[in-house]
Amino acid sequence: MNSRKWVRLFLSTLLIGGIATAAVGIVFNWEEFGRLLLRLEMVEFMAVLLWHIGVGFIFSVISQAGFFAYLTVHRFGLGIFRSLWNSVQLVLIMFVLFDLVYFRYMAFADKGDSIIPYMLVALFILAVGLAVAYVKSAQTNKGAFVPALFFMVVVTVIEWFPVLRINDRDWLYLMLIPLLVCNAYQLLILHKLTGGAKQ
Repeated sequence: MNSRKWVRLFLSTLLIGGIATAAVGIVFNWEEFGRLLLRLEMVEFMAVLLWHIGVGFIFSVISQAGFFAYLTVHRFGLGIFRSLWNSVQLVLIMFVLFDLVYFRYMAFADKGDSIIPYMLVALFILAVGLAVAYVKSAQTNKGAFVPALFFMVVVTVIEWFPVLRINDRDWLYLMLIPLLVCNAYQLLILHKLTGGAKQ
């Protein structure tokens, strides 16, 4: 993995983060975007769009920082826990998903609110994680499944934490979806950049 490939990974992930955030922003704020288009206020439309892209760049950098941090943690985990490292990661995945549901429900739910919406968010992250981990293991080897799932679930939730604290619906999804997209992209492109072969 040379510096040229690192720069390529950085720039491509940055671009994907910007595009993903702009797309999510348009979907969740279509009323505002649609109003600007109908009035042909293109300057303001482009300003809002560029703002979303800029925010997406920030999300992308957070995603990349989490990715490189996980690569380091993964190496330490293998060194310390050896063959038990996958089991440790599975326990941490279950722990993080439980906390994501329980603590968000306890902190933000009003009396009588259902816990189901909180569970659905966790299940969505798990489903995306399982899908990406499956593809990763199919492209490389079966041993990549648990580490990929851990990264997609645990690291994504950690990266997502700043907006979890404010619990604003628009910001929750505006950040979560680009993070998942950027994390999945980095995970699935890494072995191609490093020349990792299927075993």
